[in-house]
Amino acid sequence: MNIKPIHNEADYKAALKAVVPYFENEPEPGSAEGDFFEIMLALIDAYEAKAFPVDLPDPIEAINFRMEQLGMVPRDLQPMIGQINRVYEVLNGKRSLTIGMIRKLNSSLGIPAECLIRPSRASAVNRKADIVNMRRV
Repeated sequence: MNIKPIHNEADYKAALKAVVPYFENEPEPGSAEGDFFEIMLALIDAYEAKAFPVDLPDPIEAINFRMEQLGMVPRDLQPMIGQINRVYEVLNGKRSLTIGMIRKLNSSLGIPAECLIRPSRASAVNRKADIVNMRRV
């Protein structure tokens, strides 16, 4: 049972190979094998977080995903966003979320606030198009 840091892909593959047998027959917590398994999982988790970071989803994608999960339609977002036209403006990336909307979406739908405060890709594209159109005038 050799424990060492995971610095590269080869170390990562070796660590995975070392813990695979423990998934089928998990060792007793607190035993030498149990401690080895726990430490190796922590090392693997740390390496994966660094080597394969997961970016937060786009706010509009997160809202749409949560709506799908809950079987909601845009009209169901009115208490959190406002009138139906404003809901569609937000969902189409024409309007950014306000702090109040973010708070309500977070508390009502459980969407993480750190995801909702990011600028959406759709609204960024729309802003660029508006700037280009303003230059043409």
